[in-house]
Amino acid sequence: MTMTGEMLIGATAVRGTEDTFYGINPATGDKLEPAYQTGTTADVDRACALAEAAFDTYRATSPEQRATFLESIAAGLEALGDELIQRAHLETALPIARLQGERGRTAGQLRLFARVLRDGRWQGATLDSALPERTPPRPDLRMQRIAVGPVAVFGASNFPLAFSVAGGDTASALAAGCPVVAKAHPAHPGTSELVGRVIQKAVADAGLPAGVFSMVQGVGNAIGTALVAHPAIQAVGFTGSRAGGLALMNVANSRPVPIPVYAEMSSINPVYLLPEALNARGEQIARELIDSLVLGVGQFCTNPGLLLAIEGPALDKFRATAHTALTGKPAGTMLTPGIHAAFERGVAQLSEISGLTRAACGVDTTGPNQARPVFFETSADKFVADHRMHAEVFGPSTVLVVCKDADALVEVTRLLEGQLTATVQADAGDHAVAAKLLPALERKVGRILFNGFPTGVEVCFAMVHGGPFPATSDTRTTSVGTTALDRFLRPVCYQNLPADLLPEALKDGNPLKLWRLKDGELGHA
Repeated sequence: MTMTGEMLIGATAVRGTEDTFYGINPATGDKLEPAYQTGTTADVDRACALAEAAFDTYRATSPEQRATFLESIAAGLEALGDELIQRAHLETALPIARLQGERGRTAGQLRLFARVLRDGRWQGATLDSALPERTPPRPDLRMQRIAVGPVAVFGASNFPLAFSVAGGDTASALAAGCPVVAKAHPAHPGTSELVGRVIQKAVADAGLPAGVFSMVQGVGNAIGTALVAHPAIQAVGFTGSRAGGLALMNVANSRPVPIPVYAEMSSINPVYLLPEALNARGEQIARELIDSLVLGVGQFCTNPGLLLAIEGPALDKFRATAHTALTGKPAGTMLTPGIHAAFERGVAQLSEISGLTRAACGVDTTGPNQARPVFFETSADKFVADHRMHAEVFGPSTVLVVCKDADALVEVTRLLEGQLTATVQADAGDHAVAAKLLPALERKVGRILFNGFPTGVEVCFAMVHGGPFPATSDTRTTSVGTTALDRFLRPVCYQNLPADLLPEALKDGNPLKLWRLKDGELGHA
């Protein structure tokens, strides 16, 4: 498939007319052909108008039609073969094996949403029969969930496939029946174009309206701002920095009709190192933790950026092993020059804080845009007193906070911001301390792990990839897992509708054979 440097507006390919930009190979600093140009507000307006025009037709498609459509996108991504992987590698410096796995995840989550569509429970079909003899009488009431409208999706820098043009936000919005206008991340425009053309072809092959999918490209904030501000857009999916997410939220809230922005933003993902676990396997935990810290050069939203432990001999052994393991870790190339510069600034700012010690570093850099892993340490009192230590540094940096006892551990937890994850390393003898921690963790995070590491997010039915602010903008939602679909649906109740006007999901006899809640009983009635 040829990359042309164009945006995809419905069924057409359009060249932008504003600032020229290129994909950059972060390992070398070289520009990658072809050149791209930033789109205009007129391009955004056309894409959004097409999405609005497509909405009613697309949302009326059957679950089977949409499931087949999603599966065709998955197959198209796989059919790109090495071309997609090689381009993503050049634009991100991510390893080939990692990108192959990410493509598998992207295709897998598309197919998972196809399965959810066929299952039908996502519609939430609910029927309450009329009770005319009751005083007062109850009318016939039926409810289903419908698509909210066109959705704007912003591609992420750190997952050029799984959180980008065909990633989880796009997959869940399309599954819900919402057309998508994607804003490609400027760090991987070629990868985005290849993926976008797969979706564009799938739309055409399925006979769907062209406005079901569009993709705009560009640098700067203007095109993204115009997209969120457009009156056709009814929701936004975003993965990125806190500053970026807050900016989009401000735009969305300033509209005449505000809309939700489902933003995944900032998290340092605390890891609790409890004493009995450190006594039994502290050296193993230390080595595996450092591996998690440097995985993907620390460029995961679930990277373990904070460690909390109780002082004592077991912690001393862990600390020594962790320092040794880190000093042998090489520097790695980050995704973009901008991300690398932000990492260097963050490490420098932490290094200037009194009471925060730079305890260990990895191997020095050998090339452009490389990040050297860093391990800081402080006490609980100092951590509580200086909120600058709580800041996320996106990359392979972590802070160990040493607490005097379990009560101090809980107190620090209560002062943390909202997080995507919390991990507890605990053996049976630690369960009393863990029981004290759990209520605080439930209030602070979206996913609690025991005896694992936070890097790695399974795409499945039970997964929650969200959390209280600033981890996400809406603590009730997740951007990974089947319930990500809920973000782009809203309930509609139908009272005393004539039988021939009822939606298929709510008709008597259950023609779609859905799981439905009828008069409080779940079944196929």
